[in-house]
Amino acid sequence: MTVRFGLLGAGRIGKVHAKAVSGDANAKLVAVADAFPAAAEAISAAYGCEVRTIEAIEAAKDIDAVVICTPTDTHADLIERFSRAGKAVFCEKPVDLDVARVEACIKVVKETKGKLMVGFNRRFDPHFMAVKKAIDEGRIGIVEMVTITSRDPGAPPVDYIKRSGGIFRDMTIHDFDMARFLLGEEPVAVTATAAVLVDKAIGEAGDYDSVSVILQTASGKQAIISNSRRATYGYDQRIEIHGSKGMVAAENQRPFSIEVANGDGYTRPPLHDFFMTRYTEAYANEIASFIAAIEKDATITPSGTDGLAALKLADAALQSVKEGRLVKVD
Repeated sequence: MTVRFGLLGAGRIGKVHAKAVSGDANAKLVAVADAFPAAAEAISAAYGCEVRTIEAIEAAKDIDAVVICTPTDTHADLIERFSRAGKAVFCEKPVDLDVARVEACIKVVKETKGKLMVGFNRRFDPHFMAVKKAIDEGRIGIVEMVTITSRDPGAPPVDYIKRSGGIFRDMTIHDFDMARFLLGEEPVAVTATAAVLVDKAIGEAGDYDSVSVILQTASGKQAIISNSRRATYGYDQRIEIHGSKGMVAAENQRPFSIEVANGDGYTRPPLHDFFMTRYTEAYANEIASFIAAIEKDATITPSGTDGLAALKLADAALQSVKEGRLVKVD
């Protein structure tokens, strides 16, 4: 079976998913839609798909699934539309910035018996998957503490910051999902601190650029998250899990894993410059997982419910910062 795709949104992340879909032997990119014709035409030229309107993709008989890469404030509406149209839906995070809106959207997906996958791509990174496999095999015993470091090489434009929903909903939300994935239990309490250390314009826009979060589960397991919008040395992505019998970790990845030793000392190449190159395999793996779930009529993970859980943690972290206290999560 070949799953036929429509791509909604031809921006930076749309290009990443166009490549992932087109590179999968079990998928075909049939059409792309974007508010900017030139962007859609660039995808069309690169991958041989048609340029269509969203309405045409919605009504199309030759499209089985869609990948939603449009602005965040359109996600929930598009998920509902395409679920009602009988298309499987892959949507970049978040479903929406408002918990109630996400809950309403998930209800529509359930009522229409739709399929929805939310784009938490880091679950599909080969290195992080190997960490999860080591945990599941019991090689480090019972998970006790998770440490996640995620730092961007540079801050995005302030115009993006203003519509992003803030660092917790835009950036840390990936780490909230990863923490849930690795802890094996739901966090029930959140403590967070935040500051503006990188760009004062981010603070003037009402956001933060440097945050630390502690999540705690009912049994006492902890996840510690460190985020910054600035890492002068590259895209910093590390995780470490401490268990009752040992520890497993995934270090930073580089485009080339070499080390040079000479009179100047030991040197290694720089880190990946951002997510487009660091998580290339993860994006391919997540699309492959989505396709497999469609073909087998299997449960899709991460689901809309996973997206909702991560958003609730983001909201709790922001509340913790503003009120200077531990916040419980239902």
